[in-house]
Amino acid sequence: MAHTPEDSGSEMSFWAHLDALRTVLVKSAVVLVAAAMLLFAVMPDVFDDIILAPCKGDFVLYRLFAKITAQFPMLPQFSTEGFGVELINIQLASQFFIHISTSFWLAIVVTFPWLVYQLWTFVRPALYINERKGIRMAFTFGTMMFYLGVAVGYFVVFPVTLRFLAEYQVSAMVPNQISLDSYMDTFFGMLLVMGIVFELPLVAWTLSAVGMLHRGVLRRYRRHAIVALLVAAAFITPTGDPFTLTIVFLPLYMLYEISILIVKRDEAEK
Repeated sequence: MAHTPEDSGSEMSFWAHLDALRTVLVKSAVVLVAAAMLLFAVMPDVFDDIILAPCKGDFVLYRLFAKITAQFPMLPQFSTEGFGVELINIQLASQFFIHISTSFWLAIVVTFPWLVYQLWTFVRPALYINERKGIRMAFTFGTMMFYLGVAVGYFVVFPVTLRFLAEYQVSAMVPNQISLDSYMDTFFGMLLVMGIVFELPLVAWTLSAVGMLHRGVLRRYRRHAIVALLVAAAFITPTGDPFTLTIVFLPLYMLYEISILIVKRDEAEK
C-alpha cells in the first residue's frame, strides 16, 4: 500500500482531471488578480520606495560599500555623494502600461508559494506515497532559493550594474538619459536571472535523483566551475574592480558548493 498512488482504487476520469485542473487554475487566477489589484493601488509607493530605490545614492548597498571601502584604503573608494539616476519617459502610454505590467509581475512573485501549492495539490494524487515527500521538499526548497536569488539580484547585482552603466560614458559629449522602459526591462531581467540561477542546487539534486549526476563529478570539475562562475559573474556585473566582482561571484560559488553537498555519492565513493 505504501507504494501505490493516492487514489489508485478509483482512477479519476479525464473529465475529473480536467475539472480538478480547472479548480486549481480558478483558485490561482483569483488570488493572482486580487494581489495584482492590491499592488496596482499601492504601486506609486512601491515604485518610490522599492523599485526606484537603487536610483538613489543612499541605497543600502551603496552605504555598505562606502563603509567597507573606507576601512581598506587599498580598495577603490566607493562614494554615495552626488549619485542619482533620473529616469525619463519617451512614450505617451509607457507609464500606464508599466503600472499595469509591474503590478502583474510583482503579483506573481508575491503569490508564487500559493501558485506552487496549487500545482502541488493537482499533482499529489498521481504520486506514490514515497515520492510525495521528495517532491514536497523540492517545491519548498526551490521556492526558498528563488526568493533568495531575487533578493540577491535586488540588493546586490542590479544596483551594482545600474551604478556602473548609469555612470559609464564612451564620451563626455554623450550624456546618459535612461528611459523608464529600459530601467524596468533591466530590473526585472536581473531579478529573474538571479532567481533562476539560484535554482542550481535544485537542478543538481534532480539530476542526482535520476542518476545523471554524482558528487564526484562536481568535485572533479570544481576548478573548471570556478573559472566558469568568474566569467558568469563578470558578465552579470560589468564593473572592472575586483571588489564588486567578488561580491557577485561568492553567492554563485556558494551555490556550487551547496550542490556538491546535496547530490548523491557515486558507488565508487561509498
